[in-house]
Amino acid sequence: MIETIKMGALKWHHVLNPTEDDLIYLKDNFHFHPLDIDDCKSLINQRPKIDVYDDYYFLILHFPYFDKSNTFIRTREEKIFWGTDYIITLGKAQWVVSELFRNIKSKVEKREELDFGTSDALLYRVLEHLMKESYLLLRKIGDHVDNAGRDLFDKRALNTIELISITRKNLILLNTIFKPQLPVFNKFESGEIEGFAENMEEYWGNILDYYQKMWDLIEDYSELIEGYSKTFDSLQANRTNEIIKTLTLVSAIILPLTFITGLYGMNIFLPLQAHPYAFIYVIMTMVGIALLMLVFFKRKRWM
Repeated sequence: MIETIKMGALKWHHVLNPTEDDLIYLKDNFHFHPLDIDDCKSLINQRPKIDVYDDYYFLILHFPYFDKSNTFIRTREEKIFWGTDYIITLGKAQWVVSELFRNIKSKVEKREELDFGTSDALLYRVLEHLMKESYLLLRKIGDHVDNAGRDLFDKRALNTIELISITRKNLILLNTIFKPQLPVFNKFESGEIEGFAENMEEYWGNILDYYQKMWDLIEDYSELIEGYSKTFDSLQANRTNEIIKTLTLVSAIILPLTFITGLYGMNIFLPLQAHPYAFIYVIMTMVGIALLMLVFFKRKRWM
């Protein structure tokens, strides 16, 4: 379904869950390149890009969002046709672009004044909105990283492992989303993409600043979570070594005592076995050996 907002000579066409008829309409009325239409038909996420034509640009951009469980990050694709007096956005689900579209449509219906009048400025508003939403998502990931750092010394190892693993997975996906798009946004700031309006350089530079800031955060969070992961592994290995060390010392103390009890459990003649206090002597000997071994371990600083 194609929804349209008319703002003077400027139009914003928003296509939510585009159908075959919608794409045919776009091809017949705007004469877009067939390969761009094929990209819009594809059910598989395309690589981020911007295609330049004489009278329009075609952008494919990726942005992150949380799944329904609010745990794992998924990739959402936004396709944009950008012409002299129009913007066409295509998406597969209700998202922030749809929200922005409804807000602007409401302002137009109420005849409120808008702070843009060109397709370049409208595209900037769409990209800015996407950047802000992505930044809020990144801040949530940053909170997860901070929580992982605080939980490093928590004895509930399973919860910490789960938090670190989920955060690392999300950061890896964020890396795959943001890294390929850096060259795309660099084209705006460098002037390679001229657009249709003048004096937009500072606005495109602001979009690139947004993106570069988020990319820096992703790199910082990735380094932090990697460091936390290694630290946690070291702590767990140290705890395991301490447990094994304790069990080894206990086994070393019990070993001679087990030998003595086994020896006196044999059905043969042994010294003192007929003595009325033989049991007490054996127990005292065993206690003495245990104490001597404890003192020896203490002096060696093994415990």
